[in-house]
Amino acid sequence: MTIKRTVEDLALFGGSPVFVVPRSTSNLLQPDIELFLEYSKVFHIQGQYTNNGPNVRLLEKRLATFHGVSHCVTFNSGFWALALAMSVLAIEGRSEIVMPALTYRRMADIAAWIPLKPRFCEVDPITLAMTRATVEPCINEETALILGVHPIVNGCDIEGLEQLAHEREIPLLFDSVESVYEGVATGKVGGFGNAEGFSLHACKLLNGFGGGYITTNDGALAQRLALLRGFGFSGLDNVTIAGGMNAKLNEVHAAMALASLEGVEAQIERNRERYHTYQRRLVQVSSGMRLVEFDTRYPTGYKNIVVELLPSWPLTREVTIAALNAENILARPYYSPPLHRKDLWFPHLPARLPVTDRLAQTFMNLPCGHQVSSADIEEIVNMLEFLVVHADEIRERVQSGGDE
Repeated sequence: MTIKRTVEDLALFGGSPVFVVPRSTSNLLQPDIELFLEYSKVFHIQGQYTNNGPNVRLLEKRLATFHGVSHCVTFNSGFWALALAMSVLAIEGRSEIVMPALTYRRMADIAAWIPLKPRFCEVDPITLAMTRATVEPCINEETALILGVHPIVNGCDIEGLEQLAHEREIPLLFDSVESVYEGVATGKVGGFGNAEGFSLHACKLLNGFGGGYITTNDGALAQRLALLRGFGFSGLDNVTIAGGMNAKLNEVHAAMALASLEGVEAQIERNRERYHTYQRRLVQVSSGMRLVEFDTRYPTGYKNIVVELLPSWPLTREVTIAALNAENILARPYYSPPLHRKDLWFPHLPARLPVTDRLAQTFMNLPCGHQVSSADIEEIVNMLEFLVVHADEIRERVQSGGDE
């Protein structure tokens, strides 16, 4: 590790970075290679690499059990899992989907493919999540679907959104890509609303190095989604549904996801250790940074680390992130800019969201996941402490152009 004694030692100003290999905010889990190979032998021996092969069927069965639901349908990506679920669930003849602006940068693009016009709602300033109170003002006669998006720490107002959807007779789809392991008072994530969508991207808790899935207790919905992902085929060359495409998960990805699923409990333990290291050390940095804590009353995956920069933090978020990134500490702004502030090339509803605007300027993600050790976290927090101590000098150097 490179020791920092003066501001000149910062990589931002030409010094050597703390880490040679970048430390990411992505999970980047590497499942047991032998386990992955054993699953790979299954489809290789049977000679079926795609089209609902043995690993895909096994993965869907195990994920349904994992989430406590009746059905799981896998897809080649989380994008198409959500898009096809939206297309099936949206009320025909209506044009709008309610979603938060403080979320994944492509979420509005997914909705536009249906096509549905995003109507962006506010989020709660404490939980960073949509609630019944923030969604209800957005409901109107054009509302075709509510997209209940979970933030990357804890969950959204599941009970309130379910009640609202029931009262207004509007379908409810949850985007649960960051909430694979999460639970709430009424049960485990996976079985709420009409359906829930998940990702198997390498940055998520379960790594299929790509892929996604939908969980539901609606058998008819599951059957329709399974047809849509496979060109609409039911039997040999028999197209039984319009709008089908090739969105199937292949056997290699399913093998990787199965290996990841088998190791999920051990992964949660490692995530908990990382979280507790941050929790212990960040209180020593300054009163200017607040860790967004996990709600440990219910099951949680401890995957993501989010902090809020309070008014007393001595540097701007932009300078803080630039300084960390230069050290190969790949901190990221939390969902910034929010979707209502982006130049969208498709129809959408303009929104005035002062709470979202404020929150989008003050939160950031810190490195975590499989590639980050507790020792790494100690060094990351040491760097944050260094930034606080030398904040005045850093500001002066940045303002004078010394960051180039």
